[in-house]
Amino acid sequence: MTAAVPRPAAARRSDALRLARRAWKLLHIDSALAIELADRALDKARARGDAAGEGWARLARGFHLIYFARPRHAAPELRAAQQIFEQLCDNAGRILAQTGIARGLWRQGRYDEALQLALALRDEGLAVLRHDQRGLLLNTIAGCYSARNQSEQAFAYMYQALRDAPPARGHGYDAVLHCNLAHELMQLGDYDEALKHVEAGLARFDHDRNPRLASVLWVNRIIILTELGRAADALGDIERVCAVPADATGRGTLTPHFETMAIAAFAAGQRGRGRELVERARQVEREPIVEEALELALAEALLARADGDLALARTHLDAASERAAVGGLGVSLRVRCAVYLLLSQVLEASGDVVAALAAARQWQRLAGERAQLASRAHYQAAALQTELLMLQHQLDEKDAQRRATERARAELEATNKALSQKIDEVQALQEALRQQATRDELTGLFNRRHLNNTLPAMWALAQRENKPLAVAIIDLDHFKRVNDEHGHDAGDRLLTAFGRLLASSLRKSDVACRYGGEEFCVLMPETDAAGARRKIAVLLKRWRVESLMLGAAGPGGTSFSAGVADSTAATANWQALLKRADDELLTAKRTGRNRVLVAA
Repeated sequence: MTAAVPRPAAARRSDALRLARRAWKLLHIDSALAIELADRALDKARARGDAAGEGWARLARGFHLIYFARPRHAAPELRAAQQIFEQLCDNAGRILAQTGIARGLWRQGRYDEALQLALALRDEGLAVLRHDQRGLLLNTIAGCYSARNQSEQAFAYMYQALRDAPPARGHGYDAVLHCNLAHELMQLGDYDEALKHVEAGLARFDHDRNPRLASVLWVNRIIILTELGRAADALGDIERVCAVPADATGRGTLTPHFETMAIAAFAAGQRGRGRELVERARQVEREPIVEEALELALAEALLARADGDLALARTHLDAASERAAVGGLGVSLRVRCAVYLLLSQVLEASGDVVAALAAARQWQRLAGERAQLASRAHYQAAALQTELLMLQHQLDEKDAQRRATERARAELEATNKALSQKIDEVQALQEALRQQATRDELTGLFNRRHLNNTLPAMWALAQRENKPLAVAIIDLDHFKRVNDEHGHDAGDRLLTAFGRLLASSLRKSDVACRYGGEEFCVLMPETDAAGARRKIAVLLKRWRVESLMLGAAGPGGTSFSAGVADSTAATANWQALLKRADDELLTAKRTGRNRVLVAA
C-alpha cells in the first residue's frame, strides 16, 4: 500500500478544510448547519484550489445526501471525494468515501455488493480510522448483515461500533447506533427492549436540528407500539413524522414510510387517517426495496379489509405472500410474519378455512425461525446491552461530577465573595483605625502624632533640596471665655468651623494639624516665612468674618494669634523650627493678640 504523503501545513490549516471538518462533525448533530458549512467549504476550496478542503467538503455533502436524498444523488459527490483523497494519499478520507458508496448500494437494495465493499475496507479502516469514523464503517457492515437476517453478526459489529464511537467522541453518532439497535431488536421481536433504545436515541440529540434522524426513530417507535398492541399511543408520532418537511430542512426526499404509519393507523382504528396515509404512500418515489413493497401491500390489504373488500385484500396479500415465501436479502422475518398473519385472518374472514390454516402454519414456521434467530443473537445483544449500560453509567457519573463541580464552583464563588467582603470590611476598619490614629476627631485635621511623624521627613527634604519649609502655629484668642460663657458645645462648634476653614484655605501639599486644645499647626513646604505670613494673614481676615457669622460673642474666638518661622531661620533641626514658630506665637499673644508674627 502506498505510504501516506503528509499534506502541506497550509492545506491542513485552510479555512475550507476547517469548515469541511466541522461540517463532518455536525452531520448527526445539526444537519442544516452541516450542509451549509459543507457548501461554503466547497466554494472556498474550489476558488482557491484547495484539494483537501474540497475532498472533505464533498465527503460531508455526500453523506448528507445519503441521509436526505437518493443514493444516485450522493454517488457523484462520494466518487469525486474518493478520487481527491486517492490523489492526496489521504487513506482515512478515501475509506470514508468508499464507506459512503457502500451505504448507497445498501440503500438501493444491493446488499451483497455493499457488504463485499464494506468488508474489503474493514481491516484497513480499523487501522486508519478513529472514533465516529470507525463507528460509521462498522455500522455500515452491521446494516448489511442485518439486511441478510444475520442478526448475530449485526449485533457484533454494532457492539464494536459503539465502543469506537462513544458519546464523548462520537459527534452524535451514538444516537444513530441506538436507532439501529432498536431496529435490529424489532426484527427479533424484542419490542420492549427496542423501545428503550428508541427513547435513548431520541434523548441524545436535538430533534429540531436533525429532523431526519428524529423521524426514523419516531417511525421505529410507531412500529414497536403497534406490535405491542399500543397503536393508539403511536398516533402522536405519526403526526410528528408527517409534519417534518420533505426537503433538506426536514426529512429530505427519502421515503417517510407512509405505509408503516398507515398500518399503525388501521390498528388504532383510525380508518380515515389510514386511507390518507395509503394514498400518500402510493405517490412516493421508491428505491427497489422489497420490504417496503411488502409493507405497502399490507397497508393496501388493511384498507381493502376496512372497506369490506376481502377479495381485494386477498389479492394484495397473495402477491405479497409469494415474495414473502421466498424471503431473500432485505426482507425481515418480522414483515414476512406480518404478511402471513394478516393473510390467514383475511382468508378466515372469507370462509376459506383450509387456506387460512395453511397461511397460519406458514406464519408459525417463520415465527419459529425468528425465535431461533433471536436466540443466536442473544449473546451479542446482551453484550451490547451491558456495554450500553456501562456507557450510560459513565454518562451519569460524569453528569453527577459536572453538577458537583458546578456546586463546588458556586460554593467557592460564594466563599470568595464573602471573603472579599470581609477583606473590604477589614481594610475599611484598618483605614478607619489609621484615620483615628492620625486624625483629630473633632476638626477632621491631622493630629499631633501625625505632625511629629511628618515634620521630620518634610524638614529633611527641605534641607536636601535647599528649599524653605515654613511652619505656622495658630492659637484662637480668648477661647477659654467661649467655653466658660457659652459652654463646651459652642467651643467645639467653633473649633470645627476653624478646622473646616483651615482645610479649605490650604494647598494640597500643605499639612494642617490640631496641635492641642485651641492651637493649630500648619506645615507649608517650598514656602518661606514671608509667604507663610501672607497666607496666615488672609486666613485671619476670613476667620474674623466667619466666626462672627457663627454667632461668637465678644472677642472670644473671633480672632487668633499666630507665629511663623521657616527652615532658613532655624537650621539646627525640626524641633528648633517648631520652637521658633511657637516663640513668635507667644510674642503675638503678649503684644495684644489678633496678629501674625514672623521670626527674624
